[in-house]
Formats: sequence, structure tokens, C-alpha cells
Amino acid sequence: MTRTRPRPRPDPLPSPPQSLVQRFWRIFRLLLVFAVVVAAIAVAMVARGDDQLHLNMLIATALGTGFTVLVGAGLMTLVFLSASSGHDEAAGRKPDEGDGQR
Repeated sequence: MTRTRPRPRPDPLPSPPQSLVQRFWRIFRLLLVFAVVVAAIAVAMVARGDDQLHLNMLIATALGTGFTVLVGAGLMTLVFLSASSGHDEAAGRKPDEGDGQR
């Protein structure tokens, strides 16, 4: 009697919501690095332009620019992921004119 080897099963595809969450966090990590770089550039520009350096001013500059870039980029990421998920198409669809709804 010949023994047959069991066939390997392919990996299951990730569910769409889980896939979107993974894509969001992958993009968000890159944007976090980008926000830190922008904050460092802003602090360097403030430190270069002022004769008297105040620690409070440098911290406020770093936090303000970093969080602003992070929130803006995070919201744009959510917009792009929402558009690619297909949920926006259903919201923009008009009801058929033949079904009596106006």
C-alpha cells in the first residue's frame, strides 16, 4: 500500500478589516518617523534663528509641529484606506428612480 503525503493547505487570506488595520499601522509607523523628522527640522530652524534659546519654546515647537503633522497624515491615511475599502461607494450611490423613493 502506498502512503500519500497530505497536501499542504495554503495560508488563509487575511480578512479585509484585519488587512486594513495592518496597512494602517504600517503606514502610520512611517508617518510617525516623518513627523519626528519634521519636528527636528522645525526645532533646528527655531534654534538657528534665535539668539536666546528657551527650552520651553523648543519643546512647544517640537510637540506642536510633530503632532500637527501626525494628525494630518493620520487622517489622510484613514481617508485613503476608507476609499480603498469600498465603503464610500455605497454611501454615494443614489437610489434607483423606479423604486418610488425620492
